[in-house]
Amino acid sequence: MSFVKRYLIALGKYKWIPVASIATTTTIAGLLSLAQTEPAPQFQGRGALTLSQPSATFSETGSQIQQAGQQLTREVLLADNIIEATAQRAALDPEAMVRKLQVAVQQPNPEEETPFLVGINYVSGTPEEATIVVEMLMESMIEQSRIINSQRLVSRIEEIQKRLPDVTQELRAAEGKLQNYNRREEADILAARSGSLVGALAGAKEQQRQIRLTLEGVSAQIGSLESRLGLTADQAYVSSALSADPIIANLRAQIYQTESQLNILSRDLRAEHPEIIALRNQLNAHNDLLRQRANEVVGGNGVTASIAVSGTAPLLRQNSSLDPTRQQLANTLVSLQTQKDTLEQQYQAALQTEQQLRGEYASIPNKQLEQQRLAQEAALKKSLYDRIQAALIDAQAAEAETSTSLQVARPFSVEPMEVAAPINPIVFMLGGSGLGLLVGGALVFLFSMLEGRFYTKEEIQEALRQQGAPILEMLPLVDMRLPVGMEDDGRTVAVITEEGSPYLNAYERLRSTLRRVGGKGAKVVLVTSSGAQEGKTHCAYNLAIASARAGKRTALIEADLRKPSLIESLGVAPDIGATLEPLQYYGSTSDCIRLVPSLENLYIVPSTGPQRQPAAILESSELKHLLEECRGRFDFVVVDSPSILRYNDAVLLEPMVDGFIVVTRPGQTKESLLSETLEVVSENQIPFFGAVINGADIPVIDDFNSDHDDFGGLDEDEFLEGVAGASGGAYNEFQELTPL
Repeated sequence: MSFVKRYLIALGKYKWIPVASIATTTTIAGLLSLAQTEPAPQFQGRGALTLSQPSATFSETGSQIQQAGQQLTREVLLADNIIEATAQRAALDPEAMVRKLQVAVQQPNPEEETPFLVGINYVSGTPEEATIVVEMLMESMIEQSRIINSQRLVSRIEEIQKRLPDVTQELRAAEGKLQNYNRREEADILAARSGSLVGALAGAKEQQRQIRLTLEGVSAQIGSLESRLGLTADQAYVSSALSADPIIANLRAQIYQTESQLNILSRDLRAEHPEIIALRNQLNAHNDLLRQRANEVVGGNGVTASIAVSGTAPLLRQNSSLDPTRQQLANTLVSLQTQKDTLEQQYQAALQTEQQLRGEYASIPNKQLEQQRLAQEAALKKSLYDRIQAALIDAQAAEAETSTSLQVARPFSVEPMEVAAPINPIVFMLGGSGLGLLVGGALVFLFSMLEGRFYTKEEIQEALRQQGAPILEMLPLVDMRLPVGMEDDGRTVAVITEEGSPYLNAYERLRSTLRRVGGKGAKVVLVTSSGAQEGKTHCAYNLAIASARAGKRTALIEADLRKPSLIESLGVAPDIGATLEPLQYYGSTSDCIRLVPSLENLYIVPSTGPQRQPAAILESSELKHLLEECRGRFDFVVVDSPSILRYNDAVLLEPMVDGFIVVTRPGQTKESLLSETLEVVSENQIPFFGAVINGADIPVIDDFNSDHDDFGGLDEDEFLEGVAGASGGAYNEFQELTPL
């Protein structure tokens, strides 16, 4: 209902748009109807293709090619080569030919038992052209199907041949890996399978046991000989080697002889005697030779392994003077030590052999798995190679079986077409008028939406509810027969001064609502709006009048200092000097507060505007004192302020009032400005009583001229519809006024 009401209001506002649209489209339709000509004769060429029955195939590839060849689409059948060849044969432009050509492809549906069908339809001005085009298209499509099947087969063969060398190489590589692995590891795997590896491991353990027994016996003999000789094996080797050397024996004899002479002569001669000195030098020389020879003997003369020789000359003589028996024992000890070393090396070798055999035995499962893996890999490569070879042979065999997948279902035919007669101009123009009506209606709706205004009270109500703003009252559209005040600048305000006027009921309800909402604190109320022409001054005036009619001492303050006062609408003469000295004027409350003679209890503070700097006056101490004086003297104070979005005046007055009222009006209030106004009120934490919907299309009932139960011979619904219609009719006239 709200949408229809909005559209009807917009239609009344933009009624010229449908008229212009209908006139324009009707004119164009008339011109088009006059431009109609007799159509030329047309001929329609038809033909149809279907899937051909597959011939006997013995290869799997041939069956696959035939099956794939049946998946034909419109794009495949109308390829560029077919269109160009047909157009060239018919001496036509390809694009012009395609525009007159229709090709429909019906895919098979087993459930509905519908076959595959290609329908060809070509419309031409001559039967010859239609015949050539349809015949050539059918032949070209059949040949295209054969070429596609052949290309698929050739592509498959090429792909197989391209893949075959790589597969062959991979097979050879896998077989080579298996052969090399068997060559290295198959002997161990076979030995493990036959049990010989386990036998070798047991033999290694037995060999270790025998070596350990022999080694223990040799160690016992070595210990016995070392205890008898008092020498270790190395010492015995050195002593035996020194004792067996004839040079050392000769040097030892010379040393004994020299020492004997030295002992004899030292009894009679002094130590400084030349002979004593000569014998000592000779003894030292023999000892040096003995040590040198001992090193040569024990060192092996650079041939055998050397043993370190240390000690003094007497110790060397002692170690080199073994008797034959001890020398034989020393040789036996050296031989046993050598045997022991040999047995220890054999034991270590046996241990290493055992560890090696154990490692080989432990690695047998891994080797078997690796052998199986390589064998499986070679088998897979061989299987792939065999499949590719089989596919290649099968594809080569399918060359003789490949053919087209299409055949003629219905031979081509050419028939004349029925040509429609020209459309009646009257029908043409009626259609144009209908189109113009639709276009005009759409443009009206579009323009109304682009305005961004609320056209109905229901739209404003919904917007206020969505933003959580309370609705204080809906004020009816004022009958223009009421007294209207007007200034030279064209501003008007409808003043409801008639006692008992039905319009005052809505303002009385608004005053009562403010007392309930604001309590005792709702004494000074500021009236503002989001934009212009929404009736805030109209609401402020009539709210003050309603309060005065209720017996309340009421003051109306015109705080819009940017425009002149409208006090003449109340029968009050303006003060010429107020505009020149506004601060002095507001400073004298006895001069600026004017009594309205025609309305009891109503006082007004006229605007001193227009002023160049209204903000300085609104922030002055004189105006603040004036508002405080009014708060104390009057029961109710109404402050009329400019739009809160256009100017900052309302915000400057906020500390001196108890709360704000925002006036809205269908057809004037814009959605964006109302949202911005409520955001400003919320962000600045301004005390907000609520919103008023002014100029609403609601019925106005005169309680004094009605019997409450009798509506002048009409029932209640008919009466309300008549009042609503009268209000709606006066709505457009009221749009011309500019209440502030």
